[in-house]
Amino acid sequence: MRFNNKNISNLIFVFILVLFLIPYTRGVIQVYITRILAFSPSVVEQKDRQYIASYDWKLEGVNTSGVDLKNLEGEVILINFWATWCPPCIAEMPSLQELHTDYKDTVAFLFVSNEENVVLNKFIKSKGYNFPIYRSRSEFPEPLDGSSLPTTYVIDKGGAIIMQKVGAADWNSKSVRRLLDSLIVK
Repeated sequence: MRFNNKNISNLIFVFILVLFLIPYTRGVIQVYITRILAFSPSVVEQKDRQYIASYDWKLEGVNTSGVDLKNLEGEVILINFWATWCPPCIAEMPSLQELHTDYKDTVAFLFVSNEENVVLNKFIKSKGYNFPIYRSRSEFPEPLDGSSLPTTYVIDKGGAIIMQKVGAADWNSKSVRRLLDSLIVK
């Protein structure tokens, strides 16, 4: 049997299809594909920007001290709603970790999950992440919505939502870094 391009393409397609049917490899493949396809998030246009309605939001620290959003008013904040079982969340974590490593002293990072502390701590330990993880102790302030995962917000010092992204993104891009740099100095 001679292998031509069509036969090779069909074999590759069947192989990938079989990998998607195996539960363990399905998640790994989804994470890999999502990382490849993740682009830098875009800035919300000035006329479409929403503002945090209230800073009344208490968060329980999983691997850090708890925080009250009121104490972060006037700071640049990045909020990421995520879960350990979510392939797009896992796909964007390396870029968020790199961003956190470089900006942790100038941007407040809030990684929010509703999973059990044991599950969250096991996950970050296995991946070598050190960003701060929180669990919500009260309702999210409007207009934040953590029902779709991952959802990430970048909020300026005045409470305006400058970036809002549902789905995986490359958060360690030059455009995100330029934006954070500009928000920090304002």
